[in-house]
Amino acid sequence: MTTTPVAAEAEATPTVAPRAARPPRSIPGFAPSLAITGTVLVVLVLVPLGALVLAVARAPWDTIVRALTDARTLAAVGLSVGASAVAALVAAPLGVAIAWTLARYDLPGRRLLDAIVDVPFALPTAVSGIALTALCAPSGWIGALFAPLGIELAFNRVGIAIALLFTGLPFVVRTVQPVIEDLPAEIEEAASSLGASRAQTFLRVILPSLMPSIVAGTTLAFARALGEYGSVVFIAGNMPMRTEIAPLRILSHLESYDYASAAVVALAMLVASAGLLFAVNAAQRRLVDRGAQGA
Repeated sequence: MTTTPVAAEAEATPTVAPRAARPPRSIPGFAPSLAITGTVLVVLVLVPLGALVLAVARAPWDTIVRALTDARTLAAVGLSVGASAVAALVAAPLGVAIAWTLARYDLPGRRLLDAIVDVPFALPTAVSGIALTALCAPSGWIGALFAPLGIELAFNRVGIAIALLFTGLPFVVRTVQPVIEDLPAEIEEAASSLGASRAQTFLRVILPSLMPSIVAGTTLAFARALGEYGSVVFIAGNMPMRTEIAPLRILSHLESYDYASAAVVALAMLVASAGLLFAVNAAQRRLVDRGAQGA
């Protein structure tokens, strides 16, 4: 049987398989969603931050140096950072205990207690500041208990820490509670059956699983406390070099029409907060990776 040249050429030409169709995305509207998200982030985040950076860039160099080295400003920034750190560190164990109680125990009125945790989120900061001042003042319900002992809870640094703890505690609770709820109770039973005590079970089995969420919640509490103003300004007393916080120092610059100095202090606080958040996020990812490798 003879093969014609046309048939031979057709046999020699390799056949190309049709290109597989790209599977449809499981979530439609990816491009519009990305465009909306990018636009919102640029308008609400990048534009205000860019305006702040531009305001500092336009300021004279001597103004920048004077604003950053002013003793009153340094004292206010140091007080804000120190009080925020103390409040966040105190909120960490308290938040874990509250989250554990709400997640693991069926207490009477548990739903009411769960709703009370969210009160600082919904309560205006000025209202919380007035309420805390009324309670912690020497004539208040709580302050009157400590006044005979010579302990003042209001109009000093203790009052500032109390106000920051009030606003930051819910962040720890709401970050840790879902993790505890998803943690199976079988691992505690397994650790107990292997002879581990309750302390050993918590420290070696439960705590490593909770550490990433504890770090995240503590960081959120610190960041929230660092920029808190309304709940602190009433209970602090606002005495320069003693109880004046950084946001109040920024406001004092604005009231004296020194916008450049206010922008410099605000940018310094922003850089410090962003650097801390990036460092904590890196540490949190490391904890998650270490936990995954241990599992």
